[in-house]
Amino acid sequence: MDFATGLALLAAPAFTLGLMGAVVPGVESLGFIRLIGVFVGAVGASYFVAWRGTPAALRAVLGFTLLVRASVGTFTGVAVAVGLFDRGWLMVTVTDLGCAAVQAWLLWRRDDTHA
Repeated sequence: MDFATGLALLAAPAFTLGLMGAVVPGVESLGFIRLIGVFVGAVGASYFVAWRGTPAALRAVLGFTLLVRASVGTFTGVAVAVGLFDRGWLMVTVTDLGCAAVQAWLLWRRDDTHA
């Protein structure tokens, strides 16, 4: 999901933001949206590292991306609340905080079963 979104933001930022329901900024800002796409794609690519790795690699990726997702979800939610971003960005908030919750549960569950 993140890998594909990152590639889409990189290749066609205005189109991708439109699909998200977010207001598309002026042309001069699309370069920054592409930069965001690189980061989003890199987070998505990190899951591929865990996919073929060890359980320890999976835990490391889930832990790292949990921090990224919680941070991005919180930031976008606050940014919408204070009027910095439009409501279209709530899709990012809900997706990232939802994924962070699932990842936290998976990490907690793993710890709980071996306590």
